[in-house]
Amino acid sequence: MRSALSTSATWLRKEASAALIAGLVITGAWVIAAALAPLLTPYDPIAVNVVKATLAPSADHLLGTDSVGRDIFARVLYGARIDLLMAVAGVIGPFLLGTLVGLLAGYSGGWLDGILMRILEVTISFPYFVLVIAIVAIIGPGLTGYLVSLTVVNWVTYARLVRSETLVLTNADFILAARVLGYRRRRIMLRHILPNAIVSSSVFLMTDAVLTVVLGSSLGFLGLACSRRRLSGAS
Repeated sequence: MRSALSTSATWLRKEASAALIAGLVITGAWVIAAALAPLLTPYDPIAVNVVKATLAPSADHLLGTDSVGRDIFARVLYGARIDLLMAVAGVIGPFLLGTLVGLLAGYSGGWLDGILMRILEVTISFPYFVLVIAIVAIIGPGLTGYLVSLTVVNWVTYARLVRSETLVLTNADFILAARVLGYRRRRIMLRHILPNAIVSSSVFLMTDAVLTVVLGSSLGFLGLACSRRRLSGAS
């Protein structure tokens, strides 16, 4: 029985490693392709050429052209630039703000924890997508409005994850030992609690990066997304 369980655990680890390597290879390939977009295609992703509309894939147009003659392969490469930018930049602000709030609330407790959690509850009580649209509409369409709206709305998830981990770690033996040794509060928070408290939020960050791209696509459908002309670098 033990041998079977050991074999199963070893197989799962190998499968997890293979999946991780495959994911890193695919992500790395997309990053490289997006960075080298001007070298991989000579076409402007937003240039209209109705004479070449709806062409089939060929040596000149690897994925063909759309209904107004734009090269689809060029649009995929330059679109990957925007998606990667939204995925990375869209999670940095919420992650940093949420981690700071969760760490302070969980370690400090008392009135500060109460105030921060009430702010969190008020933020989370609004419909997520509606609040994002409202903030983008106030600031204006574009990358700035998109990033600000995500930071204002999306920090709550990271704050809750970090706070819950901090509450558990605060009473851990190694934290109590650090207090007895007279370590400063800032040192305990940043060097002992924070590295252990951000593990779960770091895992969620990977999933959240994908969700931010989906959100950006939804905003683009409503005319509130980033300007592809300004970000493509091909105009």
